[in-house]
Amino acid sequence: MIRRVIQIDEERCDGCGICADACHEGAIEIVDGKARLTRDDYCDGFGDCLPGCPQGAISFVEREAAAYDEAAVQESKRRKAVQGVTTMQVSNDGHAGGCPGSAMRSFDRSGSESASHEVPTAAMPQSQLANWPVQIKLAPVQAPYFDGANLLIAADCCAYAFAAFHDRFIRNRTCVIGCPKLDGTDYSGKLAEIITGNDVKSVTICRMEVPCCGGLERMATEALRRSGKFIPWQVVTFSLDGRILDQ
Repeated sequence: MIRRVIQIDEERCDGCGICADACHEGAIEIVDGKARLTRDDYCDGFGDCLPGCPQGAISFVEREAAAYDEAAVQESKRRKAVQGVTTMQVSNDGHAGGCPGSAMRSFDRSGSESASHEVPTAAMPQSQLANWPVQIKLAPVQAPYFDGANLLIAADCCAYAFAAFHDRFIRNRTCVIGCPKLDGTDYSGKLAEIITGNDVKSVTICRMEVPCCGGLERMATEALRRSGKFIPWQVVTFSLDGRILDQ
């Protein structure tokens, strides 16, 4: 059938992988240092991969292509999620290779002194971070800590600007962070998958007052819309000098 799919200019492509991360269907892979559309039937023709490409190497084309196969896409996602969790768990146990920096972990923040190597004091408060990794780009789509979670979607700078960020916002929440300007990726699709595929109870969006941070708010609210779920959500904006401007 003739339909719209993406086309990648290999001359322009530098193999950065942003498009592969942005393609939530898994149609794009990095092969021999270049992005390739490896499965026509995984490409839905919506082009989530287009805006993130720094080289402008991706465009739409109308051509003969296999029909989009949503069932195959969902099955592929399920397999990858299972494989990803298994790989990260094995890596944590030290039985196989893998990047320890992106291995999925949960931390006990029950409040007991035994949950930390040091007794928290006024001078050294205890971290409230309960999950790892926190970067949206590295976070798994499905993880045990997302089920029943109060999800915090925060701009990177918030924790630096607001001194009590751990106690006021990370405590009792599962946290993912990103920067819409520096990451150069539209995370709305991945965030929608996290919200859709897990029993998320609420969403808190933390952003800075700067205009570019509006991108993260837009991605998060678009993710909520795509998920089709009606769950409580709020946006908290911080000033550059560390005040809460609205909540």
